[in-house]
Amino acid sequence: MNKLITPSEVLKYIDNEDTLLVGGFGLSGTPLTLLDEIAESGKKDLTIVSNNLGEPAKGLGKLLLAGCLKKAVGTYFTTNRDAVSAWNAGELEIDLIPQGTLAEAIRSAGAGIGGFYTKTAVGTKIAEGKEEKIIDGERYLLEKAIKGDVSLIKALKADSLGNLIYDHTARNFNPVMATASEIVIAEADEIVDEIPPSEIVTPHIYVDYLVKNKYVKKGGVYVERV
Repeated sequence: MNKLITPSEVLKYIDNEDTLLVGGFGLSGTPLTLLDEIAESGKKDLTIVSNNLGEPAKGLGKLLLAGCLKKAVGTYFTTNRDAVSAWNAGELEIDLIPQGTLAEAIRSAGAGIGGFYTKTAVGTKIAEGKEEKIIDGERYLLEKAIKGDVSLIKALKADSLGNLIYDHTARNFNPVMATASEIVIAEADEIVDEIPPSEIVTPHIYVDYLVKNKYVKKGGVYVERV
């Protein structure tokens, strides 16, 4: 199976109202090429599960400004003033989840686990309406696994089979998101014939499609190719 597709072909696999798991922490490890295509597509009512919503007019911030988003599930949104403004105006739903809980909820979905108990957020507003359980005399919250329709992840390098490696901290949410959606699309800076097995982080069995990144890194920042 040839997994390499063009950025525009990605849109065939994303429907209105889908839940998208999107890798990244700030803009580190964010699939910018894929997000550009979606922002220009006219897709509507998407739910985004990601650490945050990028930065103003960058990454997931483009989808917000394009009116593609209905809901955001993540850990902090104050790095993007547009997200805060949209929430205040009632134009964007937000589910705030502690960062470790978010990572574990996605990992659980990939591992076939329906939910888990955690002490994080017990006694806070985040706990309101959630099931509690006493374990060994301590209070725990039940957190459900988070699964997506499509995962959009960012790799440093992919091989022709779809095996992936990541660039340092860009490893953040990307590996767990690669396990937790019906369709996984990986954007890679470089696509090679083969990656040595000892270097592989995400095995090809998880990856359905590959897209070549249209950005290049200059001075530690991704900019569009000229």
